[in-house]
Amino acid sequence: MRNFNDHLILKGSQIREALTRLNTLAMDAILFVVDDQKRLIGSLTDGDVRRGFLKNLSTEDKVEDFIQANPKYVNKNNYSLEQIIDLRENDFRIIPVLNGEHEVVNIINFRFLQSYLPLDAVVMAGGKGSRLKPLTDSVPKPLLKIGNKPIMEYCIERLSKFGVDDFWISLGYLGEQLEEYFGDGKNRGIDIRYIKEDKPLGTIGAVSKIKEFEHDYVLVTNSDILTAIDYEDFFLYFMEQDADMAIATIPYSIDVPYAVLETSDNKIISFSEKPTYTFYSNGGIYLIKAELLKKIPIDTFYNSTDFMQKLLQEGYKVISYPMRQYWLDIGKPKDFEKAQADIKHLNL
Repeated sequence: MRNFNDHLILKGSQIREALTRLNTLAMDAILFVVDDQKRLIGSLTDGDVRRGFLKNLSTEDKVEDFIQANPKYVNKNNYSLEQIIDLRENDFRIIPVLNGEHEVVNIINFRFLQSYLPLDAVVMAGGKGSRLKPLTDSVPKPLLKIGNKPIMEYCIERLSKFGVDDFWISLGYLGEQLEEYFGDGKNRGIDIRYIKEDKPLGTIGAVSKIKEFEHDYVLVTNSDILTAIDYEDFFLYFMEQDADMAIATIPYSIDVPYAVLETSDNKIISFSEKPTYTFYSNGGIYLIKAELLKKIPIDTFYNSTDFMQKLLQEGYKVISYPMRQYWLDIGKPKDFEKAQADIKHLNL
């Protein structure tokens, strides 16, 4: 994916320079004219240049003489998924993302992105990975390679494909290796910040260390999950259900090879012939209203199941999102081996 700065050109530049830049961008040929603070002034395409020449402008004229002055854009801190879907369906392929000062801070390019979700993502990566010893004796589990990439890189890349660009990573065991590998995320077109656990804080306790999120919704995920989940569908379901928290769940079906009887006081009420029962287990991926995360006790060992129970007891709406896509929790050696085989056939 391109660096968003490739699409920016300074006000005052000659159209000759813009033509060279547009040619380099090829199928992504659109420029956004900005001032020296990166504030958006207008957009420029090949068509705008041709129309300018028809008005007797020349290659020595300035880019602002050719621009469309009111291009579509997305306000990073105030947009909805419905807005993104509408832009995508109306064939707006490349859209600038602006902050509150009207500065361009990112570019949405639907040739690379499937969506642009209004989410922060918290990746829980502080665990020791004890069940995968000795592989984790000197390498944190999220950095163990599946195929040619670390486990957690698949997680971050998939979220990035859905336009998530605000990340938090919890660090614990050998966390300095993760921080060195992923850095601040700028080379990936994202922003990564770190939460450091001085002591184990469970599967969600570290989130209490984050004082402010960029968005009203937060996705919390374990770092050792390999999945093809459709994050846009997950978010749409969460919003449609007007939920406070959604849990990605994994359906497990059990076939009973005999008739199952329902009884009361030894009296048979009904029976089912060789029934199938479906249960749903926790998939380790959660969507949560950001304001509710303040309920997590500060600097305390606290699991996601504790948080779910608290919300349920207080009457909040906690829902299940049954996953139909590939999902694998890489917790044990046999899971690690399965992931190595599966990744050859997955397009994550």
